[in-house]
Amino acid sequence: MKLLLLGGTGQVGRELRRSLPPLGEVIVATRSGVDADVAADFSDPAALAALVRELAPDVVVNAAAYTAVDRAETDADAAYRVNAEAPAAIAQACAEINALLVHYSTDYVFDGSGVRPYREDDATAPLGVYGASKLAGEQAIRDSGARHAILRTAWVYAAHGKNFLLTMLRLAGERDELRVVADQVGAPTPASWIADVTAEVIRHGVARSGIWHLVADGETSWHGFAEAIMDEAHALGLLARMPRVLPITTADYPTPAQRPAYSVLDTVKLRGDFGIAPPHWRDGLRSTLQELSAI
Repeated sequence: MKLLLLGGTGQVGRELRRSLPPLGEVIVATRSGVDADVAADFSDPAALAALVRELAPDVVVNAAAYTAVDRAETDADAAYRVNAEAPAAIAQACAEINALLVHYSTDYVFDGSGVRPYREDDATAPLGVYGASKLAGEQAIRDSGARHAILRTAWVYAAHGKNFLLTMLRLAGERDELRVVADQVGAPTPASWIADVTAEVIRHGVARSGIWHLVADGETSWHGFAEAIMDEAHALGLLARMPRVLPITTADYPTPAQRPAYSVLDTVKLRGDFGIAPPHWRDGLRSTLQELSAI
């Protein structure tokens, strides 16, 4: 099997470099081409399509995205180019060569007004440009005729890159008190597990194109996640001391982009179709911190 990995330097992309090689030949693409096999510039969708046709992979895994949620509010053109126009071009090329496209989307396609975990077929209503651009990408892929698996995930973090986990650990070493939003609820999900599941989905085969929710089990707030980070990191010796973690409201921490208050995703379909049982979010956190402590 030949696999083309787009976005090989991101949180999930770096983990996919580890999880995909057992499946076959992996061609890694990054925007600049540095630390990769080829360059893939997402500001040029036509060039991406040409690259897919030239390499003719069996599977394309698109781990590239515009993820600056707040900046997207004033940079909509760039967000849509990367999150919608580029996936549309990639999907069209995949349809032409009969390649499977695996693409990641987000909990931000929902407005967060739900009271139970969102299912794949629940109505979407993004609150901002980022979510709207990702939803447009989903729709373009579905309309392309390409075989596809769209994997919606949320609250992604890793032992590398830029993410909430590493920010909290850094701030814990600088401050005696942290103020963290407590009225946004979701499921923190490690990039390493996302990559492992992606490989398993490809290995299993996608009999029918569709959308699957791919998040850790359980739910918590950002405040609850921060408290757990402090507890687990301290227990592993990653923190010499534990700062106080105080809950605040979303209104206390205004941002340019509105975020969903409740964006827990239902994973019943993932379990049923692929036999994959997500780990509890706290177990995923513990494993990621153990990885971090070994670095």
